[in-house]
Amino acid sequence: MSFLVGLTGGIGSGKSAVAERFARRGITVVDTDAIAHELTAPGGAAIEAIRGAFGAEYLTTEGALERARMRALVFRDPESKQRLERILHPLIRAESTARAAAARSPYVILMVPLLVEGGVEAGRYQRILVVDCTERTQIERVMRRSGLAEDEIRRIIASQAGRQARLAAADDIIDNSGVIADLEPQIERLHRQYLTLAQDKAVHGD
Repeated sequence: MSFLVGLTGGIGSGKSAVAERFARRGITVVDTDAIAHELTAPGGAAIEAIRGAFGAEYLTTEGALERARMRALVFRDPESKQRLERILHPLIRAESTARAAAARSPYVILMVPLLVEGGVEAGRYQRILVVDCTERTQIERVMRRSGLAEDEIRRIIASQAGRQARLAAADDIIDNSGVIADLEPQIERLHRQYLTLAQDKAVHGD
């Protein structure tokens, strides 16, 4: 089993920027959002189940998931959200586990945006790494990159675990409330720590 670091954080916190810097150090990053997009692309493994559960109106003419329509549905209907999760989550877990197992780097970063919301699985992760910033910073970043209105971003934030809940679940925290250059020393310190921990696990099997 790989030494697995679960990377999470709220929308706009900077998870991708952090993951990219671990990848530059030769560390395998498994992105569950990217896997979800693959599963819901035309011909993806989840498409027929989504068609059966929600109907063809939730697919594009090319046969991909119609994301905007599905997002609106799951926001207003919790049962539909659970139905979609029952389709996607087992497929995402199986694929992410396979990719982590195939990795050749000393440890693996598994990027899971809703890790805390789904419940932290004891035994799956050796460390939980949370990327943290203020809610105001989250909102400003998401508005810049996506053009979403502030009230919609606030609804997304409200649907996610609160900042304190994420911090309480963390073994390690990266403060990304400043400029991007501030990430480097924090990531280098954690990279060295994870290399040591992964080596200890490989030697002692703990």
